[in-house]
Amino acid sequence: MLGSLWRYSHFALALVSGIFLILASITGAVLALEPINESLNGPSPVAINTITLSQTVDVLKKQYEEVLELEITPEKRVKGTLIDESGDLVTIFVDPETGLKTGDVRKQSPFFSFVTNLHRSLFLKGTGRAFVGIVSLLLCVIAVTGVFLLAQRQGGFRRWFSRVRESDFAQRYHVTLGRWLLIPIVLIAATGVYLSAEKFSLLPTSEINHSLPDSDDSAETELQQENLFKGIYLNQVRTLVFPFSEAPEDYFELALTDREQYVHQYTGVVLSEVPYPFVKLASQWSMEWHTGRGSVLWSIVLLIASLSLLFFMYSGFSMSIKRLGRSKKNVQQWASHEAAYILLVGSETGNTFAFARAFSKALKRAGKSVFVAPLNTYDTYDNASHIIVFTATYGDGDAPSNARKFAQLFQQKTPKNNVRFAVVGFGSQLYPHFCRFAVVVDGLLHGHKQFEPLLPLEKIDDQSNEAFLHWVQNWNRITGMQLDVRAPGERRKKHKTRKFTVIERTALNVDNTAIIRLRPKGKIHFESGDLLNVTPPDGTQPRSYSIANIDGDIVLSVKWHPHGVCSTFLCTLKVGAKLEAAIIDNPHFHYPKNAPSVWMVANGTGIAPYLGMVQVSKQEQARLTWGGRTRASFDYYEDLIEQAVNKTHLTEYQLALSQEDQQHYVQNLLMEQGDAIAETLDKGGVFMLCGSLSMQDEVLHLLDEIATERLQKPLSHFENNKQVLTDCY
Repeated sequence: MLGSLWRYSHFALALVSGIFLILASITGAVLALEPINESLNGPSPVAINTITLSQTVDVLKKQYEEVLELEITPEKRVKGTLIDESGDLVTIFVDPETGLKTGDVRKQSPFFSFVTNLHRSLFLKGTGRAFVGIVSLLLCVIAVTGVFLLAQRQGGFRRWFSRVRESDFAQRYHVTLGRWLLIPIVLIAATGVYLSAEKFSLLPTSEINHSLPDSDDSAETELQQENLFKGIYLNQVRTLVFPFSEAPEDYFELALTDREQYVHQYTGVVLSEVPYPFVKLASQWSMEWHTGRGSVLWSIVLLIASLSLLFFMYSGFSMSIKRLGRSKKNVQQWASHEAAYILLVGSETGNTFAFARAFSKALKRAGKSVFVAPLNTYDTYDNASHIIVFTATYGDGDAPSNARKFAQLFQQKTPKNNVRFAVVGFGSQLYPHFCRFAVVVDGLLHGHKQFEPLLPLEKIDDQSNEAFLHWVQNWNRITGMQLDVRAPGERRKKHKTRKFTVIERTALNVDNTAIIRLRPKGKIHFESGDLLNVTPPDGTQPRSYSIANIDGDIVLSVKWHPHGVCSTFLCTLKVGAKLEAAIIDNPHFHYPKNAPSVWMVANGTGIAPYLGMVQVSKQEQARLTWGGRTRASFDYYEDLIEQAVNKTHLTEYQLALSQEDQQHYVQNLLMEQGDAIAETLDKGGVFMLCGSLSMQDEVLHLLDEIATERLQKPLSHFENNKQVLTDCY
């Protein structure tokens, strides 16, 4: 709830002040160029920290008829108001060591003067300045709400600078730039508010009141040079106003960086000294920080920050419009009590709705009755046979704003039918609790006797279309459907097909499985664990196969299904035949390069990618556990695995045979090695799972039990560390 409050406040304030922030940002960016221009075109700055005030006063008195005022500018230049030998009053830049003129003091150009007035008051005088102050205050609040939104998105303040992997350009750089430019933007806004408050006398008084001693008529009238401004360097000075006459009662008015002094013009005695109150100092700091005067580097930062405000407004409104568009209500063909397929969505930015709608359209094309709604609207559905949940996780494992009521509603409402369910989680593995809310929803559904799991929980990293379509294939396999789902943006991102030649195709073994070796035309880059999308002749739905890279060839392990269109096509290819297919990068299932150990687990044709991985294993300890029906089921793989044992770091392989020996399944064989599994996880080793979804579910459950009991950590801890990689179907 708090996250929604921050978001709505952030958006509403930006909307209300948008036009004026645009104007302030543009004029602020232009004014940031003024001190840069002054620094580049004026006299060179001098080392004022090495020159005393008394030295400069002495040379100026010798060089000019009269000196009225001296000022040290923020650009570290010395400006004097003087009467020259011609009797003319001049204001010029001077060399503090020689007193010679170094340049003219120019008035502010008409252009910068115009922009300054527009920036300060919109040409509306007092009313305009008040409005600018209010807009500056709103910008402060916008920045504060942005801080909490960003911290929530990143998973806490400790992960403030963790990598951002948003795919949307506006969203990605709204976060990235916001992290780096937050402090300059807050300073711009806060100093703007302070200067406006000072203008309208809303701050405590900052008047300086001196108390002078009674005049001493016997005071010396001869200058004592050694006592005048003793030990004061120019970098400590703001202004020095010279005495109006030579009368002893007239004195120097010296403004330093932190205090003000009245100094006897002959003896150098400080007649009165008043430290600046904090309000006065804050006013000086605010002016320097807000304008950038005196620092080219800070002026450049202000320029970038001002321009970034324009981008923040563009990207913020762009994200809001997209969010509204993505989460807008679907045109429902069926009411919630009529539909058999209920798609419930949890989304903070609206992106997850795009995947739900893609799946919904495919179900409708298949003649199914579908209803799509946010998780917050969960209800008892009269005619529901399936509930499919698509949900993102917000921030550090929280529910998205449109799903926060789901857990409460789920406890309150009793389904009218037994329902089959599936949960698809969307998130990023860079966050500490990857897809945690999806895990929560899946657990709630598993714990209800009227809900039966159709598929294991699917976690999709970085809104991967490939992973989503892989889940759709699993859905089709389990349900017997042939849904043709077009993933979001799929039309814009077509995978390039390549030409291949069949150089080997074995006969079917006892499990109706064949090994097929394809040689690409030309040199292409791919890795074991990537996918090959094959579309059979006259077919519309491509089928993905996990592949091995062996000496630059693609090696597939394909199980033939009597009614399988694609498996029949591949298993009947002849050596020398040509085909076209697309290689899909599957980086989340590439062989780990820096893990201390790797434990590969597979059953059936899931061994395919490992046939290539074991050839290049560089870890000191790599293991393979494979499950099949009989020893003969392993014959096609044995030579490649034995070669790896002899040539690489593959230390051992184990066979779990369901119809021979002790009739073990993979999970049974792993259960006997609890200590080794716990040690592998504890030392940073990686488990890779490839094969059937039922095997994946059993093995993950076993790993979770071992991790919880022996390491006192849930398996999700190791999943977040990328120590558990899965590619099951």
